[in-house]
Amino acid sequence: MLKLTKNELRNQQIRLSQFQKYLPTLQLKKAMLQFEVALCQMEVTRLHGEMQLLRHQVEGFASFLLDPVPVDVLHYADVLHVKKRYENVAGVEIPIFESIIFSDLDYSLFDTPIWTDRAIEVVRDFVISREKVSIAEEKKRALEKELRAVSIRVNLFEKILIPRSQENIKRIRIFLSDQQLAAVAQAKVAKKKIALKKSAS
Repeated sequence: MLKLTKNELRNQQIRLSQFQKYLPTLQLKKAMLQFEVALCQMEVTRLHGEMQLLRHQVEGFASFLLDPVPVDVLHYADVLHVKKRYENVAGVEIPIFESIIFSDLDYSLFDTPIWTDRAIEVVRDFVISREKVSIAEEKKRALEKELRAVSIRVNLFEKILIPRSQENIKRIRIFLSDQQLAAVAQAKVAKKKIALKKSAS
């Protein structure tokens, strides 16, 4: 329930001032996040393209991999650990790909076909590319989640909190102004009555 008092008017004015001061910061953060999400989408698209090219290269070795060989090429593409770090972008902790640690190469060069090294390199490149895509998509999800939250806050300020405070201030001012006019009118009536009494006596 809105109190139609001078104190409440002051409170509403302070609140409106805080909202109007904070809104540009939120709008700036929203714009930054929109820009970062757009950049991230471009990065994901580029990385997907790179991964598709590497997939074709891996498929080029598929027929070799079907032959019985003393080395399991895919074993050397097993991921032991994915190294990534986190950076703060527009207030969001986002993952950045660093490297992948694979199983050590421990086969004999003399007992394996000549294409083995290249096949392992291509398969590893594909795995690295796939992991980069995965991390870029994780980054995009984190940025989009924060963008949704900030957009909700911006809408709350723009469409509800600021207009409500402005409307409350308007209502209180009208009420106080009406009260003041009523008080002035009552004072005039009282003054007239006093003047009439004096003239009658």
